Amino acid sequence: MSPTLALATSIAVLGGLDTYLTATALPIPVWVTFIAWASFFACGGGVPGLVKSVASNWIGIVIASLCLLVISLAPGSPVVAAVSVGVGSGLMILAASAGFLGYPPAIVFGFASLVGTTQATGHGVLDGGITHPTLVAGFSMLVGALFGIVSEMLAQALTQRSTAPATVR
Repeated sequence: MSPTLALATSIAVLGGLDTYLTATALPIPVWVTFIAWASFFACGGGVPGLVKSVASNWIGIVIASLCLLVISLAPGSPVVAAVSVGVGSGLMILAASAGFLGYPPAIVFGFASLVGTTQATGHGVLDGGITHPTLVAGFSMLVGALFGIVSEMLAQALTQRSTAPATVR
């Protein structure tokens, strides 16, 4: 099978599985898993891409959590929101200068996924428990990155030619 068809097949099957799991057994936002999945490939794939993607996504989530915490201390203040997000944006770029991160968009993916998760779930950064948006977004990004590496491995398996000799009857 060609590499393109193998990857398309792999992603089609696993994308359906991801959607089914997040709609039934795993109550996390499917769109966050897909963002993390794309982040995995954008970070180069393989184990290095997995590590870079998850670390970058999680750094973005931590920065967004801190920004939202500051914003929640002064609700309704556009100035506080603007300054908090501005500082957070600068921190994302500074964080990307760490060697093992080095891909600012993956940090932004994490930041945006946390902000979106708070809006989609209605849970804020001051809420407690397992539905805390930082935990939900962080776990969702890990799941998405794992779908990324599995889809890559499945695509590679689909492109391998069998080396076993054919049997003649």
